[in-house]
Order: sequence, then C-alpha cells, then structure tokens
Amino acid sequence: MSLLPNLPNRQSTRLKTYDYSLEGSYFITIVTQDRLHLFGKIENSQMILNTVGKIVEQEWKNSIQLRSNISLGEFIIMPDHMHMILTIDHQISNDKESKEWEHSNPKSPSQTIGAIIRGFKGASTKKINLFFNSTGELQFAPTDELQFAPTDELQFAPTFYKNKIWQRNYYDHIIRNQADYNRIEQYIIDNPQNWKKKN
Repeated sequence: MSLLPNLPNRQSTRLKTYDYSLEGSYFITIVTQDRLHLFGKIENSQMILNTVGKIVEQEWKNSIQLRSNISLGEFIIMPDHMHMILTIDHQISNDKESKEWEHSNPKSPSQTIGAIIRGFKGASTKKINLFFNSTGELQFAPTDELQFAPTDELQFAPTFYKNKIWQRNYYDHIIRNQADYNRIEQYIIDNPQNWKKKN
C-alpha cells in the first residue's frame, strides 16, 4: 500500500496540541497550485528538473544556510509536488541566532515547521518570479502542450507565477522512529519510478 495513496488536499493536517518546533524529523509534502507540472518531467523513471525545478532545489538546499538548527534528509522534486524529510536538530530559544527568509510571516513563531515551509515557499516563489521577469517571457497562461516544454525554460508569464507556485497548505507527518524514517525515505527515493502508477 502506498505511503500516500492520495496527495494531500489543502485542509490542515496539523496536530492542534503538538509543538512543531520540537526536535525531531518530519515528512513534508507540498503541492503546486492547481497541480500544474511546473518543475520538469519524469523520463526513464528519473525526475528531470527544468530551470524552475532547479530554482526550487537550490532554495531548499539554502534552508540550512538560513537556519542553523535544521538538517535536510532525502527529498524529491516531482513535476507537481515535492516530498522532503526535514529534521529540527535542536530548538533555538534566541531568535537572533536564526535568520528568517525575507518573505516569512513575521507574526508566526520563527522556529516551527510551518514557518520554515512558509519561508521556503516565499523564497522560491520570489526567485522564480525574478527569473521570469528577467527573461521577458510572453504573457500567456500555461497550456497542456507547455507542461513539458522542449527547452529548459518553461514558457509561463511572470504574472501567472506571482504568489501561485504552491498550494496554500502542506501535508506533514511526524516521524516516530527509525523504521518510520526508513520507510518514508524509501518512498521518496521510489517516487519517480512510481509516477506512472499514480498518473
């Protein structure tokens, strides 16, 4: 049975009584707005990132430069979603020890999983918008034919991307033990080869 038989919807999956700044590992899934294939394509059971996908990858890797108390586990960027394992190695009591992404919500606790994901979404959206603004692409909405563009650049207008890369919410799972971690890690690794089974 699949770990995630259906990708998450936009309803919150947060546990109301759980402190999401606690040390531990978390499995996170985020999905593109309208489930559009923005980040590349699956070819021979491998994910081939386009430029937009590479921007997302770089921004995710940058997160450990911005927050000294986290580490990144296995992750995969798929055409219309992203899976990742994120570990909070230790809590930071002094916010001055931690840098925030420019677009993080300053009203939310800076050390929570929610704040980390919001910051990543904001930073990646900003970089993607900057990319399209600098390339001067034609202003039209994506079509089915353009989901997998023949070149490395997707032909989407900056106006389409602005604040609409990601769905508002995300799926999270608190990883309970090493067996759970190993199972999720393998699920992430196997995601590209299982793409056709789910689509």
